[in-house]
Amino acid sequence: MNELKLSLENINPAVLWGPNNDHFEIIKKQYPKLKIVARGNEVKILGDDHELKVFGEKFQHLLNHVEKFDNLNITDIERILGSKVQQPQAEPSNDKSTTGEVIVFGPNGVMVKARTANQRRMVDSIDTSDILFAIGPAGTGKTYTAVALACRALKNKEIKRIILTRPAVEAGENLGFLPGDLKEKIDPYLRPLYDALDDMIPAEKLKTYLENRTIEIAPLAFMRGRTLDNCFVILDEAQNATDMQLKMFLTRMGPTAKFIVTGDVTQIDLPKKQQSGLHTALRILTDIKGIDIIYLTGEDVVRHKLVRKILEAYGDIQ
Repeated sequence: MNELKLSLENINPAVLWGPNNDHFEIIKKQYPKLKIVARGNEVKILGDDHELKVFGEKFQHLLNHVEKFDNLNITDIERILGSKVQQPQAEPSNDKSTTGEVIVFGPNGVMVKARTANQRRMVDSIDTSDILFAIGPAGTGKTYTAVALACRALKNKEIKRIILTRPAVEAGENLGFLPGDLKEKIDPYLRPLYDALDDMIPAEKLKTYLENRTIEIAPLAFMRGRTLDNCFVILDEAQNATDMQLKMFLTRMGPTAKFIVTGDVTQIDLPKKQQSGLHTALRILTDIKGIDIIYLTGEDVVRHKLVRKILEAYGDIQ
């Protein structure tokens, strides 16, 4: 009798095994000739070589399904384990032009999609451009789509890390007057990034990613002096970065990194005498190959229908 060991470290065992270990019991019944023992983040299987090989291939596909969708039901188990190894029919199409393409699956199989034409342009653009500027008013989904693209790249193992950053702009970035330690001072500025991640990565996995710095969320000033490589980096609220800050950020880029810069040129919070670096960047970087600029409009607003009317009233969109 031979032994096979498989790791569960990249998935949530509770999703795999199901409530009251129902999924585990179904899996065992599918392979009565094998002895299957699950302990923590490891599964040990005992049996003959042929049975172990067949089980190993199909079980790995089951793990891939759980890692990608963070969801599993009895139909999925029977389809994956009860027939030849094949891609689950529920997986999204690889056709980038498909309307409503799923960018990433969040907790419990929640689908995060590109919901507008310009959001789909963002999805297409990041495959061919290493730096993408997504510019538009509030509510157009530019930050949310950017975070979804970063999460997809991490899940597909295209990159090793995600770095999310924002300028900490309020009262001239003078954080000293705020209560608490440095993290407590900074977190309110970065909350929208945490909110997006919550929709796309299970809570326990996100906690682990933040602790081991697979995902890093930090103010823009913390990027100085670094080389950001083999990672997906998003600069949000870039309209509040100065010329020098935006130049500093863009020149942190390593050979295998992807950068997305999001901003709203109608909501600049810098002091009146200080110029937004985003204006300059959009002017001088337009014709550089490998840099794409996408302008989102009122047609891309995906919040409450009144948001578009409010933006129109304030003159942020035409």
